[in-house]
Amino acid sequence: MSISTETSLLEYRQQSYGDDPTAVRDTDKYTDEYVRGFVEKWDDLIDWDQRSETEGSFFIEELRKRGVKRVLDVATGTGFHSVRLIEAGFEVVSADGSPYMLAKAFENARRRGHVLRTIQADWRWLNRDVIGRFDAVICLGNSFTHLFNERDRRKALAEFYSALKHNGVLILDQRNYDAILDHGFDSKHKFYYCGEQISALPEHVDDGLARFCYSFPDGSKYHLNMFPLRKHYACELMQQVGFQRVDTFGDFQETYHEPDPDFFIHVAEKCYDSLVPEALQAKPDGGHVDAAENVAEHTDESNTDQSNTDQSCRKDAR
Repeated sequence: MSISTETSLLEYRQQSYGDDPTAVRDTDKYTDEYVRGFVEKWDDLIDWDQRSETEGSFFIEELRKRGVKRVLDVATGTGFHSVRLIEAGFEVVSADGSPYMLAKAFENARRRGHVLRTIQADWRWLNRDVIGRFDAVICLGNSFTHLFNERDRRKALAEFYSALKHNGVLILDQRNYDAILDHGFDSKHKFYYCGEQISALPEHVDDGLARFCYSFPDGSKYHLNMFPLRKHYACELMQQVGFQRVDTFGDFQETYHEPDPDFFIHVAEKCYDSLVPEALQAKPDGGHVDAAENVAEHTDESNTDQSNTDQSCRKDAR
């Protein structure tokens, strides 16, 4: 990395969305959204202690009951879940697309006596940058909704699938965009964004964009443009990539009323049995077709529109 590039990474820059922020619907924009000033305030938004209390040991228990040892955290952010899992005894590799986030995560972990194994990586080419296979991949913090293009979503899920060992598990969360799109925004501000005197409110919502404004006590404001991912559509994409069982929890609860949760948590299992899609069956030469190798072709053949998707997850709200 050149000196000029290193200097630019340290600069404080303003977020820039151009003349019409609601027209910015680009997967590649996310790295520019997490400017240094925003990242430095991110932990105020999360509040590690309060977040730990509200989510409890949900993720730790889901991983332990599946015998998970090695975890890839693909949306490390400032390191909250990577550090929690390390302290719970898991071996963790921490990846993120934002260099600012990774630097902050490394600093947070070091203050707690840990050294993170960090990798800057784009999910669409995850296995190019991350070596090895994992028992679990976690993609938390509503991060998956930075992907605006369906081809990108399919490609990223296929990369997650390929990064997993046999019988591995993907845990992916998202805001309850169904409730926001269908009923309007009404957050309990309890489970995810726990910081005091900090607001995270939508400024604009339509079927293709949820633009959130994050306001801090010092008067500073930052924005994120995200894709409003519907729950059933997300589940269907995971199943089409090859995950055979997708269980969805609402605010860490197995049973919930559909509009109530602020967040959904999908637990998707990778396994091989008679239900394996044809695209993943054995090749004539005895090899296997990898999900990441086939995702582009599958996307061209089946361009699913989430607004027309009505297929449920295997375990729906009761």
